[in-house]
Amino acid sequence: MPSQKTLTLLPGDGIGHEVMAEAKKILFWLNAQGDTNITIHEDVIGGTAYDQHGEPLTDATLAVCRQSDAILLGAVGGTQWQNVAYDKRPEAGLLKLRKELGLYANLRPAIVFDELIDASTLKPEIVKGLDILIVRELTGGVYFGTPRGIEDLGGGERRGINTQVYTTSEIKRVGRVAFELARKRKGKVTSCEKANVMESGKLWREDISALHHAEFNDVTLEHMYADNCAMQLLRNPSQFDVIVTDNLFGDILSDEAAMLTGSLGMLPSASLGAPGTPGLYEPVHGSAPDIAGQNKANPMATLLSLAMCFRFSLEMPSIADHLEQAVKNILAAGIRTGDIMAPGCTLVSTSGMGDAVIAELSKQYMKAA
Repeated sequence: MPSQKTLTLLPGDGIGHEVMAEAKKILFWLNAQGDTNITIHEDVIGGTAYDQHGEPLTDATLAVCRQSDAILLGAVGGTQWQNVAYDKRPEAGLLKLRKELGLYANLRPAIVFDELIDASTLKPEIVKGLDILIVRELTGGVYFGTPRGIEDLGGGERRGINTQVYTTSEIKRVGRVAFELARKRKGKVTSCEKANVMESGKLWREDISALHHAEFNDVTLEHMYADNCAMQLLRNPSQFDVIVTDNLFGDILSDEAAMLTGSLGMLPSASLGAPGTPGLYEPVHGSAPDIAGQNKANPMATLLSLAMCFRFSLEMPSIADHLEQAVKNILAAGIRTGDIMAPGCTLVSTSGMGDAVIAELSKQYMKAA
């Protein structure tokens, strides 16, 4: 009997409910095969939590997450909460979850599937075979630094303040994640900052260099200014393997890299902390309120996030391999949701795509038997 694991599902808002339903369907199917023994808890976060409890993340939900082996999240946000105070907005719940669990390393792969290469805005010869992993520091930097706020200077003048701040330990712990992942990939790390104009960037470069020299000299390290990296991602993205950068630049560069692939609906992510800390897994796309409730959303990013969950937190890499192979086989068969639809392909709904994944998993299990 497989070891018992606990997974908390947080569908969130908008299409989060629909894509999470497909992940849950696959989890139940895997449990029924006897290869997994996963106890599933489901709770609320974001705008849904605010509507029910007046908070985007309650202490009770946070406590459930702390006791889990991993958390799978759908999406948060929506226009109906745009006038809510910042600390009550849906996104505040997600930031609190990351901060409280100490999830300091965000992993965002940008992979171009051959079958979707024409969906990219770049020429096929530029993005073919693209496989980049961006490691973004997630709990420090300008998003969390103090002092922060908006102050009244009088006479109709105001000033907005945000503080960019990092310590050596914060830099080295996320750098260590990037180097360790690069060892399992192509063996190259590109560290991005603005050391030419920012003291925090200068510290970042020095500390990453020191870590590389002390522990990871078998990995190739290059330094690059973040603005140059943004340009190079469009000019020659295949030069990158693992990119490690701070919270602000990581937010921007990972979104840019995501668009190289042609569809946000295919991109997963993971947020990891210290050993023993539950990892948080979520699709890169937002809550997409314009199509919510219509059974049109692409669940693949959520299902690939679930695959990352099996690989990094649930310690079941073979299940991750099966899920990822199922996605590849479905794309090769021309099965598509609307966001990745192409001539000659078969259009399916959100639930139809989930059914297709289970059908592919069934084929793999039959072959294995």
